Amino acid sequence: MNGHVSESVPSGEVGTLLRVLDGQRRHVLGILDGLDPKDLRRPVLPSGWHCLGMVQHLTLDVERFWFRAVVAGDETVVRNLTSGDEAWRVAPDTPAADVLERYRREAERADAVITATPADAPPAWWPRDLFGEPHLHTLRDVLLHVITETACHAGHLDAARELLDGRRWVVLT
Repeated sequence: MNGHVSESVPSGEVGTLLRVLDGQRRHVLGILDGLDPKDLRRPVLPSGWHCLGMVQHLTLDVERFWFRAVVAGDETVVRNLTSGDEAWRVAPDTPAADVLERYRREAERADAVITATPADAPPAWWPRDLFGEPHLHTLRDVLLHVITETACHAGHLDAARELLDGRRWVVLT
């Protein structure tokens, strides 16, 4: 995620969806750009989450889970999934830059899965214990779900950033 998706992005529907997802990913990183590492860990809402926890959630529970586990069926990823809120907890000694870099790398891994998978391909694995019978039936469905979740969380990060230091992503006059 260096500002644009790679030149290997497919044309057509999957390429369009991937470009939209990449825009949301850039929003997540952009709204946090320049925020003090201490503020990245400071909760501002009653629920207690902080910006780094949100990014780690997006890395592990969204990008890794939906693309490498569900779409690709990567057995190692599936075997190592966590079942609680572990992704939201960032160890105090983990540098903020490492969390942000892991998000970028996981997005790159997800892009590799996306570009290698036909839009109509069914999930290779489905977490029935979490969700029951599949309700996302194709890569297209998963992409739309992840775009929605990432956009929602980008909005959460917008609100958190404004509460932390007043910076806003989009300023309408």
